[in-house]
Amino acid sequence: MMPNTAMLLAAGLGTRMRPLTDIQPKPLVKVGGKSLIDWTLDQLAAARVNRAVVNVHHFAPLLVEHLKSRRAPEISISDETERLLDTGGGVVKALPLLGDAPIFVFNCDAIIRDGKTPMLNRLAAAWDPAALDVLMLVHPLASAHGFDGAGDFFVDADRNMKRRGSDPSAPYVYAGAYILHPRALAQEPSEPFSMNKIWDRAIAAGRMKAIVHDGAWYHVGTPQAVGETEALLARA
Repeated sequence: MMPNTAMLLAAGLGTRMRPLTDIQPKPLVKVGGKSLIDWTLDQLAAARVNRAVVNVHHFAPLLVEHLKSRRAPEISISDETERLLDTGGGVVKALPLLGDAPIFVFNCDAIIRDGKTPMLNRLAAAWDPAALDVLMLVHPLASAHGFDGAGDFFVDADRNMKRRGSDPSAPYVYAGAYILHPRALAQEPSEPFSMNKIWDRAIAAGRMKAIVHDGAWYHVGTPQAVGETEALLARA
């Protein structure tokens, strides 16, 4: 079943994207004529995901004003202007807006292009709410445009995940999208903490699996990556 609500993590300071983020939040940086956040919101609208919750902090009024112009999905704001809560705490704070059903969660620093089947449909088709708390989209390191790390995860034939740990590299990177069941955050406080805590707990319990993305993926984390991504999108 397709989740009907998404959480977009848009409250970060965007320090690696400076000087572009000296005048605007990172989600408003334009790539290919479109703000980064709109790449994701357009995919959600196309999949008829009706609601999106966006957390805000850095240049919050600019982002809120930009989002007012959208007709779909319906957008609610989770205000973190007084205190940044990191990826985990930000979702916990937004839970009253998100509800109790499974949700999509997205970063706002990647452009995810669909393969043969839309990425959101692939995640929804593989989601099993009885067996999973997290279902993550990962992308092959070998074709991860703009990613300069050594990889994040190993994924076996049954889609089980393992951290890279002390290995020199891993074949898959976190693609900035996943389905989350809110019960995974039960008893977690609304204070700063990383979602890595939830992922590690779910992996250890066998309640987190991966879907390997079969389309193109572009990580846009620096000013240089903006131009490089635009060139790649133009060629594609």
